[in-house]
Amino acid sequence: MKLNERSLAFYATCDSPADNSGFLYKRGERHTAYHRRWFVLKGNMLFYFEERESREPVGVIVLEGCNVELCDSAEDFAFAIRFGGAKSRTYVLAAESQAAMESWVKSLSRASFDYMRLVVRELEKQLEEMRWGLAGGCGGSREAPGSWKPKQFPERLPALPAILPKENGCAVWNNALGVGQPLDTSGCGGNDDEGTPRPPPLPPRRRVLNSEVESPSTFCQLHERYSREVARLRQDWLEKQRGPRP
Repeated sequence: MKLNERSLAFYATCDSPADNSGFLYKRGERHTAYHRRWFVLKGNMLFYFEERESREPVGVIVLEGCNVELCDSAEDFAFAIRFGGAKSRTYVLAAESQAAMESWVKSLSRASFDYMRLVVRELEKQLEEMRWGLAGGCGGSREAPGSWKPKQFPERLPALPAILPKENGCAVWNNALGVGQPLDTSGCGGNDDEGTPRPPPLPPRRRVLNSEVESPSTFCQLHERYSREVARLRQDWLEKQRGPRP
């Protein structure tokens, strides 16, 4: 990936959250004097500015292939960023307190992609061990970590009957294993020989003769007869509420 000064300056000063920021004392490359600089850590890039309000960084340190360690220096709370290689530069920094030094050493040590790769591998290992433990705790087969595989489900489910048998105008509950078996008329469902619960028995179907088919006139007669009966029962109830006549 190619980066130019404009893109680096924009990334250093944009509103993206920083992993760490604060003032550190940086030792010069040619002169051993320390200069107070404002440092901003974003990802694996450590930017440093002359002042906190500066619009552009003075420099950037890419934290890949380096080690962060404490070092002996004239300044207190000093630490160094050392890169591998004979001609690689070592950056010596100093914090203003012990807590600030520990915070910077910890965040700089975790900034590289190599560290993130190790963390991801460790998390994957822990996840695999958890899956293996859950499989063993549920009574499954105990296999060594690394051989866990997702459960295979059947590609096709058993087909259901296209048209359900009906009794009294309602569909009859019939399992695939019980198709063709006589219904239980003993008064309770119970279980079959294999322990499968049976459906409750259905009431006997009443056959209606042609002469009993309700016509509009028959419905009116029934309505009139039952309305008279309801009126009579209501009258009896009112008389009971009133009590005996004096």
